[in-house]
Amino acid sequence: MTALTVNGRPVRFDIDPDTPLLHALREAANLTGTKYGCGTGDCQACTVIVDGEALRSCLVTIAEAEGRYVTTIEGLSRDRSHPVQQALVAEQAIQCGFCTPGIALAAAALLARNANPTPDQIKAAVPNLCRCGVYPRLVRAIERAGRVARRTETISAAPAPGISADDAARAIPAMDRGD
Repeated sequence: MTALTVNGRPVRFDIDPDTPLLHALREAANLTGTKYGCGTGDCQACTVIVDGEALRSCLVTIAEAEGRYVTTIEGLSRDRSHPVQQALVAEQAIQCGFCTPGIALAAAALLARNANPTPDQIKAAVPNLCRCGVYPRLVRAIERAGRVARRTETISAAPAPGISADDAARAIPAMDRGD
């Protein structure tokens, strides 16, 4: 039995210790925000934070994660109040959303170490592949999240999860469905 802490909660996995952390999180813990992209660590869609470091969960076994603290996108902020989440929305740096959880976690790990990164530091720390090509907006969003983390800027929060489409449209006019 492999024990670790996931999103602040102790978890025990009774599966093969060589199972990639990605599969344990998605299939055994039902934390599907962590995405399977390439399975080789190249795309970084599966990025999670392990003991403060952004790691590709497809390359880490649960045996290697034993006793460690893992944060998935579900644990970053349930109410979307994390500066990275707010800035990604504010800068419209999200399109299809598939790579977004890995990007958000890589950015959060970077900002926890350095709340004022340069564009080159951002590009080095967040090398995730994004088919939508939002890279310039990602850099702006992460710079903005750093300003929020340093408390030199604020962002109006995105609507809380579970909000109805009508309420979301009122809160964010761009989401109006035109009904």
